[in-house]
Amino acid sequence: MKWLVLVLVCLQLSEGLVRIKLKKAKSIREKMKEAGVLEDYLKKIKYDPVKKYRFSKDHVVYEPMTNHLDSSYFGEISIGTPPQNFLVLFDTGSSNLWVPSTLCRTLACCEYRNRVAQSTPSTRAYGSLAVVLGYDTLTIQSIKVTNQEFGLSEYEPTEPFYYAEFDGILGMAYPSLAVGGTPTALQGMLQQNQLAEPIFSFYFSRRPTYSYGGELILGGVDTQLFQGDIVWAPVSRELYWQVTLDEFVIGQSATGWCSEGCQAVVDTGTGCCSSHNLLFTLSPQYAVDCNKIKNMPTLTFIINGAELPLHPSSYVSNVYGYCTLGVEATYLYSLNDQPLWILGDVFLKEYYTIFDMANNRLGFAVSV
Repeated sequence: MKWLVLVLVCLQLSEGLVRIKLKKAKSIREKMKEAGVLEDYLKKIKYDPVKKYRFSKDHVVYEPMTNHLDSSYFGEISIGTPPQNFLVLFDTGSSNLWVPSTLCRTLACCEYRNRVAQSTPSTRAYGSLAVVLGYDTLTIQSIKVTNQEFGLSEYEPTEPFYYAEFDGILGMAYPSLAVGGTPTALQGMLQQNQLAEPIFSFYFSRRPTYSYGGELILGGVDTQLFQGDIVWAPVSRELYWQVTLDEFVIGQSATGWCSEGCQAVVDTGTGCCSSHNLLFTLSPQYAVDCNKIKNMPTLTFIINGAELPLHPSSYVSNVYGYCTLGVEATYLYSLNDQPLWILGDVFLKEYYTIFDMANNRLGFAVSV
């Protein structure tokens, strides 16, 4: 399915850009751990880090919150007239927009207080989150999309929703991933000429705070947020924002893991970089000696012939002198049976990433 966009003219900062500052808050995993409920919850739900990437065409999309346990970068949107504000996860790994509604009476929804949508819904439900569909005006600063279809939650289980810092999700993947062919927010922006150019880009700060965790630029790029040349790679499959991974290098040694091909999904809605071999998360599971970080190898992704390295300081988390490495085995494969990697927050903090809808390509440049 195509985006229905105009031809891309240039990649320059212009007055038509919309800049959304991202907040960096505690992740669901962190808050549940602090509350002492994480261990029992993970045992109960059998945490599956790749369930999000199993796509079905039976009008059901599974958007399990366990895949967002490590997500912690959010921004504000408004829905309705007068507008009601929501803090959402801008997720390039899904395509649907949903927020809590007045239909939801569970304890998790009570946490949202007045931040609930009041549109009249249709009766179609989908997903492991119980929602129905409604229509209203979507506002993101100067962007206004009328009659935008979106999900309204009518049931949210206490765990893990009660511990989420964000209200809902705004999916930014391809329209072909949207459940039941529901029009995406990006489609609405494009069709109603709300973007200066058919591009959006993400900058994740290396030193994020709640007030400033990074930026989402709708309609173009900000050249002040990166340095050097942009590495472009064509989208290999128009579902997720997926590119071909040529090779993965540890230190100076090529692993050969991609000798028969690998695919990589760039996903702002997850805290990981993964393959069937490794999963790098923002909430890692293995402790390392903080004094030996400088001796650890650089991990390099080769995409479209260009080397994109991650240094040890990027993939090791140091929290009050306790250092951990996010490596977790997984088993995910793409439809052509090539290993599917997930390039998430760990990768995005190092590389300003451009999502070019007109030319179906991704751009990477070193973040400032």
